[in-house]
Amino acid sequence: MEGSLSNVAPETKSVTRPTSSPKASKRLSDSITNFTVQCANCLKWRFIPTKEKYEQIRETIVEQPFVCKMAHEWRPEITCDVEPDLVKDDGSWRWAIDKPSIPKPPPGWQRILRLRAEGGTKFSDVYYVPPSSGKWLRTTREVERYLSEHPEYIGVTMSQFSFRTPVPSEKNYVRKRLARSSASPDTGEAAMPVAAIPISWIAPDQIEDLQFGEEGSSHVEAPAES
Repeated sequence: MEGSLSNVAPETKSVTRPTSSPKASKRLSDSITNFTVQCANCLKWRFIPTKEKYEQIRETIVEQPFVCKMAHEWRPEITCDVEPDLVKDDGSWRWAIDKPSIPKPPPGWQRILRLRAEGGTKFSDVYYVPPSSGKWLRTTREVERYLSEHPEYIGVTMSQFSFRTPVPSEKNYVRKRLARSSASPDTGEAAMPVAAIPISWIAPDQIEDLQFGEEGSSHVEAPAES
């Protein structure tokens, strides 16, 4: 999303419909087209101009809650008295709740989120794409293996990666299933509900793409991993 945020009209956004597999598209693109965060003071939703800025805010949202004056960097006139950039419950957007404190990807790396079709057993998948590489890494084990095979990534550690996925606000977007195990297959650790200061996404109701924001002090649980 580029230009003045005050000129953004959700119904005119150009979006990319999510695909079932990253191999279906050569572009390193998310299923996300806009990012929003809620002001901790006035509770109004504000668009964030870039994915990079959003990732920076998300990483420190617990220690440094977002407030409207932080948007002066890209929108000097914004204050808590200005009308919200959008209203969550106006029915024109589809929302999902992101997790706080997800680290920014290492320099040059991309963290890609791709949505699954509605009615599946999982809402989305997270991939990491190394610099100058077309390889999509989708688990911590794949990242560990890649780093061990590429020692040139000096200073890159596993603490810079997170495969936590957002939670859709629509209760029936993800089909419920019986838990086969209480352990995560990727880490071997017991799967635990994650309390979150949500950072959501929003998207036009007629498409399946989403975007981000943060909502007050509510709590959500992470969807169970398969």
